[in-house]
Amino acid sequence: MKLICIMCPMGCELTVTKEKNGDVKVSGNTCIRGEVYGKEEVTAPKRMLTALVKTDMGVLPVKTTKPIPKSMVFAVNDEIGKLRLKKAKSGDKIIKNVLNTGADIIVTGDYVQYDL
Repeated sequence: MKLICIMCPMGCELTVTKEKNGDVKVSGNTCIRGEVYGKEEVTAPKRMLTALVKTDMGVLPVKTTKPIPKSMVFAVNDEIGKLRLKKAKSGDKIIKNVLNTGADIIVTGDYVQYDL
């Protein structure tokens, strides 16, 4: 499998192969982060999630505090979509351990006004 590493600005082109014995080999990386990323992307991919939460004053940008399993991105996004906050500020934790992923959802910025 060919991947572009996203762990640093180098953007190394990785070649990741899974051996018959289950070992995962990564080549093309110039640092250890590329090897870790390549192995994880093939065995248990994870993603940071950013989203917007509705509030009485507009919307607030939010994100996960750590990467979550890629397979859970849509479910976590649905949980975020259920919220309507009265008031919050940057840094506030609005969901703890979302769907038992070990990640919290935190506010990352200021209100953005919108018209419905």
